[in-house]
Parts: sequence; C-alpha cells; structure tokens
Amino acid sequence: MATPVSGIHGQLLEVTIVGCSRLKDTEWFSRQDPYVCVEYGSSKFSTRTCTDGGKNPTFQEKFVFTLIEGLREINVLVWNSNTVTFDDLIGTGRIQLQKVLSQGYDDGSYSIQSKTGKYAGEVRVILHFSNVSKPAKNHASSAPYGSSPVPQPSGYGYPPPASSGYGYPPPASGYPQSPAYPAYPQNPAAYPPTPYPNPHSAAYPPTPYAPPAAYPPSPYPPPAGYPPSPFPPAQPSNHYPPGPYPGTYHPPY
Repeated sequence: MATPVSGIHGQLLEVTIVGCSRLKDTEWFSRQDPYVCVEYGSSKFSTRTCTDGGKNPTFQEKFVFTLIEGLREINVLVWNSNTVTFDDLIGTGRIQLQKVLSQGYDDGSYSIQSKTGKYAGEVRVILHFSNVSKPAKNHASSAPYGSSPVPQPSGYGYPPPASSGYGYPPPASGYPQSPAYPAYPQNPAAYPPTPYPNPHSAAYPPTPYAPPAAYPPSPYPPPAGYPPSPFPPAQPSNHYPPGPYPGTYHPPY
C-alpha cells in the first residue's frame, strides 16, 4: 500500500497526452477527427484535432496543472470533431494521481468508456511530478568510507592497514622479501673472494717465462759510407736566398 502524500497544494503537475489507440469509430462514411480534453478541478485543456486520426490518433501535447490538496484524479474525455453537427463523445476515463505523487513519474495507457459503459479505447498519458519528498538516508547504518570488509593476508610481508581515517596503508619503503629466500647482502665485502686473482694486482704470480734479453749485435758491419753527393747540402728551412728584385725578401716569422 502506497504512503499517502500530503502538502502538494499549489505545486505543479505535468500531463502529456501521447495519443489514443483502438478508439470507437463514430463515423459512417469517413475517418473521424479525434481530440482529447483534460480536466482537473476547474482547469481544462484540450489538444489539437487530429484530422483523419481514425482509431489511433497521435497528439504529443503537454499541459501543466496546479495541484489541489485532496484532489487525486484527472478526467479525460475523447471527442470526435464535426464541422456541421455537434461533436461526438467517444469515451471518458479517470487517471489516479497516487503513483505519480509518490514516485514522481507515471506512464501508462488508461481505458475509456462510452455513454453506455462499454469499452471505447485507450488513452496513453505521461505524468511527471518533480517535487517528490525523498526519505532521508541513514548514514549511521552505512559503513565508513575507506573500511574494507576483506581482511588483509598475513605471512606475506605486507604491512598492516593504517589507522588513519582514509584506510590507506602508508607507502612501503621497498618490495617485501619472501621468508623462503634470504635477502642478498648489500655490502660487497661480504661476498667470498673469487678464486681467480686480478691480473693487475700485486698478488698475481709472475709469469714463468723470463723477459727477453737484449738483441745481439748485428754480424754485419755498418756500411763504410756512401760516396759524396754531387749536389751541395740543403740549406736550413728558415733561410731564403735573396730574390732578384729588391724588397721581395721577407724574413721568416
């Protein structure tokens, strides 16, 4: 059972007439031209006439009503427009507002009846009420932010959860070390000495081979000398002979 709604007087209700379906046909020779009237209290609205709408006219028109405290239904009337005679009443119906006032939205098709009480078709209506009172949330029953229902695994080197309000653990200083494998020593002096000595150190044993001695003198005597050259000896590179023209000689830098 829905909870009764109160305190709606003066608030707004949106009513959208979407269309009709399977209407009773009141015409004999042509297609009927239906339109819909909506009544709430003293307020009355009417849609446009759907020319040649027949049994399934479409309107898509929205109206806004001011709610009245204690009035919980809307009347709809479907008419057939005539140009010569009076309009024909196809059927009437009532729409209850309890659902839209408690939930804020209602979309459905509502049946209408003719003057004799017979089924005369359906009218699809969308109702929207924006001022729905929402129940307050119980914050005490909800879990605090940051708490985790899953316990942290133990025995794997993970730090325990932090006691701060956010529930995030502090950043770890390094990767956790598994207890099955010991940590490697950080000091290189803890490693055992290598069986192979450094060839550049003083502890490296000398080679068994003695260094080569000085080469023996050549058995061939040096040449006595070449005959003198017919050409005069070359002058030093910083000496230039005087030129044939005065002022053309430049001393070296």
